[in-house]
Amino acid sequence: MASSTPQPPPSAAVFAVNGRRFELRGGDDPGATLLDFIRTRTRFTGPKLGCGEGGCGACVVLLSTYDAAADQVSHAAVSSCLTLVHGLHHCAVTTTEGLGNSRDGLHAVHARFAGFHASQCGFCTPGMCMSLAAALAGAEGKGSGPPPREGFSRLTSADAERAVVGNLCRCTGYRPIADACKSFAADVDLEDLGLNSFWKKGDAHVDKLPPYKEGSIGAFPEFLKAEIRASLRIDKCMSATVMAGSESSWHRPRSVEEYYRLIASDSVDGSGTKVVAGNTSSGVYREAEVYDRYIDLRDIPELNSVSKDSEGVQIGAATSISRVIEILRREGDDCKDVIFGKIADHMEKVSSHYVRNTATLGGNLVMAQRDEFPSDIATILLAAGSSVCIQVSSGKLNVTLDEFLEMPPCDYKTLLLSISVPHCTPDNVSSSAGAVNMTGDKTESSLLFETYRAALRPLGNAVAYLNCAFFAQISSDESSGSLILEKLNLAFGAFGTRHAIRGRDVEKYLVGKPISASVLLEACTVLKKSIVPKEGTTHSAYRSSLAVAFLFTFLYPMTKRNVKPARSARLNGHAASDTNGNPNCPPSADIDLSLKETNSVKSGLHNNDHILESCKQIVEISKDYLPVGIPAKKVGAELQASGEAVYVDDIPSPEGCLYGAFVYSTKPLAHVNSIELDPSLEQLKTVAVITVKDIPKGGGNFGANTIFGPEPLFGDPLTQCAGEPLGIVVAETRNFANIAAKRAVVNYSTETLDSPVLSIEEAVRRCSYFETPPFLLPQNVGDFSKGMEEADQKIYSAEVKLNSQYYFYMETQTALAIPDEDNCMVVYSSSQCPEAAQNNIATCLGLPCHNVRVITRRVGGGFGGKAVRSLPFSSATYRRRQGWLQSCC
Repeated sequence: MASSTPQPPPSAAVFAVNGRRFELRGGDDPGATLLDFIRTRTRFTGPKLGCGEGGCGACVVLLSTYDAAADQVSHAAVSSCLTLVHGLHHCAVTTTEGLGNSRDGLHAVHARFAGFHASQCGFCTPGMCMSLAAALAGAEGKGSGPPPREGFSRLTSADAERAVVGNLCRCTGYRPIADACKSFAADVDLEDLGLNSFWKKGDAHVDKLPPYKEGSIGAFPEFLKAEIRASLRIDKCMSATVMAGSESSWHRPRSVEEYYRLIASDSVDGSGTKVVAGNTSSGVYREAEVYDRYIDLRDIPELNSVSKDSEGVQIGAATSISRVIEILRREGDDCKDVIFGKIADHMEKVSSHYVRNTATLGGNLVMAQRDEFPSDIATILLAAGSSVCIQVSSGKLNVTLDEFLEMPPCDYKTLLLSISVPHCTPDNVSSSAGAVNMTGDKTESSLLFETYRAALRPLGNAVAYLNCAFFAQISSDESSGSLILEKLNLAFGAFGTRHAIRGRDVEKYLVGKPISASVLLEACTVLKKSIVPKEGTTHSAYRSSLAVAFLFTFLYPMTKRNVKPARSARLNGHAASDTNGNPNCPPSADIDLSLKETNSVKSGLHNNDHILESCKQIVEISKDYLPVGIPAKKVGAELQASGEAVYVDDIPSPEGCLYGAFVYSTKPLAHVNSIELDPSLEQLKTVAVITVKDIPKGGGNFGANTIFGPEPLFGDPLTQCAGEPLGIVVAETRNFANIAAKRAVVNYSTETLDSPVLSIEEAVRRCSYFETPPFLLPQNVGDFSKGMEEADQKIYSAEVKLNSQYYFYMETQTALAIPDEDNCMVVYSSSQCPEAAQNNIATCLGLPCHNVRVITRRVGGGFGGKAVRSLPFSSATYRRRQGWLQSCC
């Protein structure tokens, strides 16, 4: 059977999307993401472009791989906006359309999301469905024991909640989303779920739910299995696989030696080559580069190997963070390691599950070393005393993680091979045989390891204000009754320093001393003096106070001889590490901290804790106004869940469609003399730069009509603020337009201009005010002076500061402009006010309003931000000159 299957040539990348075979050939852009491919080369539009950084979950798909030797399929949710499509050789991708549809039958995931009212605008819903589907498929693959009850899965309620931790929703609220997910959980009490269209309160039963059966998600195509089996013989005889295009190529070396032979060849140079594994760094650093060569490291066995010995565990650098978590949990349970479980717990707070599934351990550390990335992982591994093995041209080097971070930034000639995490068990404590105090009495030794982080969100895609990890080896001096620090590792990251660092001055001060309140206070003073955020670090005072608070939290129990948590406390389903990043949590006073049983407890009950607080939803429904108040399934909810609902960006682009991206001002107040494209980007096939000079005769530089008056489309002749649109770069693809816009060269001049107003205080001092519209003026109510005189309590002075707000829309501002007959325009817009968009376009182009037709079928989140500042007119501006244009911002 396999031998009769036609095999692709070695230069092809073969994969499946929803069971359909796709093949990449020469000429395909190796920098294209899976999201780009799905949305431009297939008919599926379920995965959405949201943040483009792996932070929102709108683009999540199910990625399945097949191990032919074990005849086993593995499933994982991945962020398709970060996943490079050329790296999916022999993989199967499932989007929400692959689960089902309204014509052939919806999947239970779709139907339950709709029935539990878990969608509103619906833009995020397909990604939510695929995150849950991946969790269901993963639970089936790992499941053991008897199958679950009919209609349920192997997930627990806590697992179901965690499935969508990284998926953002701007309008529904997470209660109905969590209810839809938990309806699949084997341990759920259906009566605890909220309002839905399946049953009335008190009449819940699984038979009333859309049926779910194991095996209905992520079926791996048989044709792809056959090709994988047949290719195994070919791959053993091949050297580095090269998928070559006309201008770019994708290389997949199969050994370290092949990698170095490849980079030594004339076809590879440092400036045009990108080394990738998970490619998730592109979500952190939005590169505006075009690469000639990509080198994929994931096929190098040495970078994927995992081994263990008496010293610890060695993990290949290309191992995904999710797999590292599994490895550390398993090894920690097997050998009763003190720190493995807590490292794994902390890693679960890093990014979202669909990013951790592809992000690699080595990639995270290289970003910390090379790009000053505030890595949590580098910090906790530094405290654990980890080391790394790197390959340079002269050979292999084994160095401590501390030494690696201090090295000059790595380039493509330095390859991180593996990371070693040492064991920390009672058997390998250096003084476990008994330390000796000054009086000659033997002491007992114990270990303590804790991690901390403070971030805007405790879970998901939020970089920490501060992360730190502390390891201590402590002995008990029986003669004095004190605790003495024998060994201490204090690691601090995201602190305004170049990378994670050790607090060596504090360690030196504390080691060997009996821990008392006075010693602790002095240690905090030393910390504040020795580790100082570099100039320009935001919230530097807050970060410093966090560092002191975390150190105090770690050491304070030692002053009371309370040094060993009896269990790893958990908060909201994840390891709390005492404070879970909240410096205001006091040290727990009721924890039994016996030195003798330090290492006997596992790191927590991972599957039995919930992210959301427990609550009940009680709604009193009056019969006076029936059917008002009766839960009804939202019209279109099922279409949203299955990816069939069409948003503006889902409309197929006409042939020859061009894409536009804004060039934004980097100066708050300046003359714009010229805008030019970067001459080094000729290969991007950019078409033009549209500025205020290109507005048609009879039109005007009109962008929006706000409550403070009209605003221009383009900054001219002066920029009014940083971030103001100056022009639009037009190119043949969305990606090319975005890169060219970021790399555009703007020539400014500031002669004869005053300094810009950059603060409220400066605006008041210089009397720079907006003219307040009459309807916003405060109305006098009562006699203010009299009221203040008679008040029992008076406020004599006060100051309130409100920072600027950032509106994040799940659907980006987008529009598609299409020419129509008789000098007319048809514009598909995601605007909340299509009538305002029509007027703006007509005014800008100098057309009668009846010549412009604006169509808005649905909007993926608006909240007022898509009302007056609409983009269609910018699209139409260029269309009037030359061709189709789809705006993308």
